Amino acid sequence: MRGTPAALAALTALIVVAAGTQGTRVDAQTRSMPQFELDRAWPKVPPQWLLGDPSSIGIDAQDNIWVLQRPRTLKPEQAKMTAPAIVVFDGAGNFIKAWGGDGSGFEWPQREHGIHIDHKGFVWVGGNNCAARALPGLKQMGDDQLIKFTQDGKPVLQIGKASASTGNADTGNLHQPADVWVHPPTNELFVADGYGNHRVIVLDADTGKFKRMWGAFGNKPVDKDECPPPSLTGVPPGKGPDQFSIVHAIRVSSDGIVYVADRENRRVQTFTLDGKFITQLVRENAPFARNLALSHDPQQQFLYVGGGTDIVVVDRKSMEIVGSIEGGGVIGGGHQIGVDSKGNLYVALTGRGLQKLTFKGLAPAAAPAR
Repeated sequence: MRGTPAALAALTALIVVAAGTQGTRVDAQTRSMPQFELDRAWPKVPPQWLLGDPSSIGIDAQDNIWVLQRPRTLKPEQAKMTAPAIVVFDGAGNFIKAWGGDGSGFEWPQREHGIHIDHKGFVWVGGNNCAARALPGLKQMGDDQLIKFTQDGKPVLQIGKASASTGNADTGNLHQPADVWVHPPTNELFVADGYGNHRVIVLDADTGKFKRMWGAFGNKPVDKDECPPPSLTGVPPGKGPDQFSIVHAIRVSSDGIVYVADRENRRVQTFTLDGKFITQLVRENAPFARNLALSHDPQQQFLYVGGGTDIVVVDRKSMEIVGSIEGGGVIGGGHQIGVDSKGNLYVALTGRGLQKLTFKGLAPAAAPAR
């Protein structure tokens, strides 16, 4: 795969958020909804390089897009063209720089999973390899660590060590962390931890010191280490299990609400900063909660949630589905997504590529297709 062929899908019109999606209780047609247009030229991967599976998107204060990809997913005959694990583009798709991979003084993850650029400009990287699973090209080591770098790739802090986790009660190690988010007002690192553990853990972003943790509904997290992890399935009606399955994404809004994507249970749960459960949104009969992103407006009125073929638009205050972004060449809900300061959506979907959905403003919602 040279660059991202999925991003070259044909586009015939604006991608308008459609109203009336499954689970909607808000009359979306009476409100303005975000519109997007697929940027078919994004990104411009240098011709000497190939990208492996794109896993995650980080966005810095300058609206540069940091793509975390998995070089070891490329075929052996493509090794000479393998790009570094982190490739940075500007909003127009122009290449800026690249770095990442094994080095001295830190343990790079075996299977790259999540990247986040915090408010101080530091780059956080984690992985989700489980030691009991043998994947081609990977060592049988558990990604139980997070690494903090400068934007030039200098290691600043490593939290945890590879293959060192002793479970959900362990406050010194992670266990295949999927995603992180630093909340600027408190300088706290919120970790979706993750594939091996089933918890949110909060750490000091400067020192890595443990502060608190919780599981689904604010319960004490319980060990259930599954390797390989469970795959997406349907979920029965009701509130769902008392424990998280794969804690796949996390975001903290500017007003201090924590949003957690519990992927296999197809639900998003919300909490206070201290871990008190607030509410949840479940989408029983379709893939849901693959990832999360907050809209760029000051009120952060929308929460974008990755589905199967769509990105679901949720009213953040009411936690009700108000629309869906799909069709027009959109590759689906993605593996991880990000939003820049202009409202543009960036999608990383392992195995299918990268996309930029350019924000075109707010307009009345489109009626659903019948």
